[in-house]
Amino acid sequence: MKDSIAAVAVFAARAAGHAPGSVSGRASLAGSDPLRDQADAYLDGLAEVARMEARLAGLKVHFAAGYADAAETLAAPARSPQEHTMHEMSLIAEVAGVLTVSERSAAALLSDARTLATALPLTLGALQEGMLSWQHARVMCDETSALEPPAAAALEAHFLDPDAPRAARGCPAGELVPARFRAKARSWRERHHPVSIEARHRRSAADRRLEYAPDRDGMAWLSSYMPADTASGIWARATEAARALQGPDEPRTLTQLRADVAADWLLRGVAEGTPSPTAQVLVTVPVLSLLGTGSEPSMLDGYGPIPASMARRIVGEGATSFLRVLTDPRSGAPLEIGRTSYRIPKAMRQWLRLRDGRCPFPGCSNPSLDNEADHLLAWDDGGSTGITNLGQPCPKHHRLKHATPWNPVDATRDKPPGWTSPSGRCYPSEEQDWEPPDLAPLGGEPPEWAPQEWVLPVREPLDWELEDLLEDVDSLDRPLPVDPFPEWASFAAA
Repeated sequence: MKDSIAAVAVFAARAAGHAPGSVSGRASLAGSDPLRDQADAYLDGLAEVARMEARLAGLKVHFAAGYADAAETLAAPARSPQEHTMHEMSLIAEVAGVLTVSERSAAALLSDARTLATALPLTLGALQEGMLSWQHARVMCDETSALEPPAAAALEAHFLDPDAPRAARGCPAGELVPARFRAKARSWRERHHPVSIEARHRRSAADRRLEYAPDRDGMAWLSSYMPADTASGIWARATEAARALQGPDEPRTLTQLRADVAADWLLRGVAEGTPSPTAQVLVTVPVLSLLGTGSEPSMLDGYGPIPASMARRIVGEGATSFLRVLTDPRSGAPLEIGRTSYRIPKAMRQWLRLRDGRCPFPGCSNPSLDNEADHLLAWDDGGSTGITNLGQPCPKHHRLKHATPWNPVDATRDKPPGWTSPSGRCYPSEEQDWEPPDLAPLGGEPPEWAPQEWVLPVREPLDWELEDLLEDVDSLDRPLPVDPFPEWASFAAA
């Protein structure tokens, strides 16, 4: 902590123009431009204060968990559940009084502190070192709460131990905004939950409903709880129809049009003049799950893991609003995209949606359906129309890229672009967390945290079954057209 205080003092002095130089570890021209150095000093100071806040949160966890242990040791053994509850209430009230917070907040702090101190050592260590914020630590506590200890340890190691088997790729957990970290942790949790996603989906689907809630200013909320494939299909159709209505004479925003289109559909059927929507939602399906010899979850674009049975139904019914993507049973990476169109630009856009998942700008969660394909290096500057020179930022960050010095960099076929800010800071890309199936070899045992449904099936699929599955008589038997765009041939053949 002394080092952090000293660093903040240096940054404050630089910001005041009293101490030239940079200690941030960034390449910089400190001192050559006093205003630039002052701006950098403010940013460096903000970053160091954020690390200090994380370290202070780690200290708070240490003292809260320590007090809980000490108070339980001091208290007389509880002779009944009621007496134990009174002891716990007294402990919570004491912490609430010391911190001047509500008892509910104190109870949440004590619960998280106990979890971090006893079950999540990597998370607590990263918090104490300033590598994770308190919000990230709380996400880890939430997402491991329903897991058995081995599964909780595996989730923690996946994101925080670079030497763990199949460690998370791309942007480190502490550099993701907490909401994006929660989404990635939730996806991992869904794949490794001790109760299969099939069983949990069946239970939750029985609770589907439509809800109405009045709000202020003559407005109200209408929300529906339904299966993810249904909700994603509705959202995609409404978005596509709303986009088609946009034009120079249309004053409504995309968000407003989406709401108006949905209201017209529900009240009057398809609205007059509303174009027929053709949007497609990507569904990533493990090959073994599609064969019925595996039960690993599939991934629904813009949502996350869905049951294998839902994915098989989507593929089996041939729904035109969904685009099937098969994943390799060896690596979990995309294997091929089902195609009904042979226009290469459309196939490229579909791959971009699969590669990026959402707007690739740091912290942005705008789903891929709302985003716009864009050259990273402009065509006029010599950029090619290859997959490694394309991104799909949302409209807001698309405008930011062209109007400010924010620049996307370093995209590959499988990795979205990172970004460089006007101050020269680099923000790595958030890569998709593809995983191969965690199946044991024949006669072996599955991972100790795996659901029972993941035990290897009686037999492995035969070679001809895999080959037959990957053939689509209507599209894949015919060769793709000659590619007029650089890099597409190697991309399609990889």
